[in-house]
Amino acid sequence: MSRILLPSLLSLVVLSVLTGIVYPLVVTGIAAVCCARTAGGSLIVQGDRLVGSSLLGQPFDDPRYFWPRPSATTPQPYNGASSAGSNLGPTNPAQIDAVKAQLLALQKADPDDKLPVPVDLVTASGSGLDPDISPAGAQYQVLRVARARGIDPDRLRALVSAHTQSRQWGIFGEPRVNVLELNLALDAQH
Repeated sequence: MSRILLPSLLSLVVLSVLTGIVYPLVVTGIAAVCCARTAGGSLIVQGDRLVGSSLLGQPFDDPRYFWPRPSATTPQPYNGASSAGSNLGPTNPAQIDAVKAQLLALQKADPDDKLPVPVDLVTASGSGLDPDISPAGAQYQVLRVARARGIDPDRLRALVSAHTQSRQWGIFGEPRVNVLELNLALDAQH
């Protein structure tokens, strides 16, 4: 019995140290060297103040700012600790009501805008924390933001274009605009 028990316990201790301590430290070290910004949470700091992360959506509802996708996290929106989609299907009455409420908020903020509303402005992402909107979602909001800030819409369209990121490595994903970064650039310019 002791011939089996001692090697088993030794294996348990060695594998626990390797997989529970050594491997995580090595991976963390590699991440810190290879991609320090992302490994550190892609935090955005202005001066000595942390303003957010480029990886997480932020709540904006002032007409002077671009608005992100709705958040599916509850009870606090864009809460990284409760990241999850709503799991509501497109015919679920709760989903339909949420989309209608978001449409109403967009129409109330800009009643003159009769353009079709891009779907990403009325539906949450799978994580409920998406920091990006589509270029169409940003362009849809240009007139509202320009009017609220008293700036030329064409200058604002150029700012949106400058902050539009293309597909990752030219093939993955869709073009996107990071809402927090766009709003910070907007504040810096105007």
